[in-house]
Amino acid sequence: MADSSPESGARRPQFGSRLLSDPARVFHHNAWDNVEWSAEQAAAAQRKVQENSAQRVCPEKQVDYETNAHKYWNDFYKIHENGFFKDRHWLFTEFPELAPIQNQNHLMDLLSENKRSEVPECRSNADGPGLITEEQHECSSHSLGHKTQTLPVEEKVTQKLSHLEISADEFPGSSATYRILEVGCGVGNTVFPILQTNNDPRLFVYCCDFSSTAIQLVKTNSAYDAARCFAFVHDLCDEDQSYPIPRDSLDVIILIFVLSAIVPEKMQKAITRLSRLLKPGGMMLLRDYGRHDMAQLRFKKGQCLSENFYVRGDGTRVYFFTQDELDTLFTTAGLEKVQNLVDRRLQVNRGKQLTMYRVWIQCKYRKPLVANTG
Repeated sequence: MADSSPESGARRPQFGSRLLSDPARVFHHNAWDNVEWSAEQAAAAQRKVQENSAQRVCPEKQVDYETNAHKYWNDFYKIHENGFFKDRHWLFTEFPELAPIQNQNHLMDLLSENKRSEVPECRSNADGPGLITEEQHECSSHSLGHKTQTLPVEEKVTQKLSHLEISADEFPGSSATYRILEVGCGVGNTVFPILQTNNDPRLFVYCCDFSSTAIQLVKTNSAYDAARCFAFVHDLCDEDQSYPIPRDSLDVIILIFVLSAIVPEKMQKAITRLSRLLKPGGMMLLRDYGRHDMAQLRFKKGQCLSENFYVRGDGTRVYFFTQDELDTLFTTAGLEKVQNLVDRRLQVNRGKQLTMYRVWIQCKYRKPLVANTG
């Protein structure tokens, strides 16, 4: 596990502390944490990427995948509905900011710092909770027992957004004092655990997805509560399509394996637009595919669209990031780094005696409390 911040001299504690010290024991568990790659393994991964990216998808098909992206994702959700992904209860371990009391305490700390120095200092979360393995996701619900807490009171905001005047009295969730938006929500595997965990009536959750089929599945879920949640179809890359939320009104924005699904050239503008929705001190949370993840190495020739960007057999697309690339996207949008980690995980299929090396990146970036005038 690597942290690009200078404060990362010490390792953060690992969830479960499953460190593989004896290769002979590799099949004793379903997953191992913090797996270091040898120079030979890294070189082999690089060779595999060069090999599978040598032949690119033809320009006509590339246009089709971009123009009809909504169709491919709608087809995906029509086929899988809500049976493909598990509910992401593990997010509360990785992102305690999703529990309002955690974010409130963090915001109070920032306000205190700002009062003393007038310039907030970006603090590392390198000693935060460790990244957890997939088989531990289901058993991490013991960490969800948060008590109802008083949330920070929000000042009213008015913003002219895409020629539409949105005021604090008009938009969905305008009476809430703590607001979370998930972009690329799929069928609600993140949204519903949040709603079930946080029962404070002052919490409001927004969720959007490119796929109208996915949003329909969210709205027809028995756990969907229109009084606490607003689901809407939204194209992250459409600069002319406004969000139904004023700027400076969100406490948290969540991006879980969604940024990687869009064309790399459109990522910066998408993140910049989202950053405007955050309150000062608000957080953007991301978890996505890292460079040389097993999924990237498995692609065959002819599936590469551009460097590190591929199309799957079902027409959906995926990009594989480096830490530096994500850091550039967020800081260019005016956000400050809190965390930028690489999670290298060795997953094991004990029945088939197979090993799978996964690489994910986890980021936390916040909007400064004081605008950068430099």
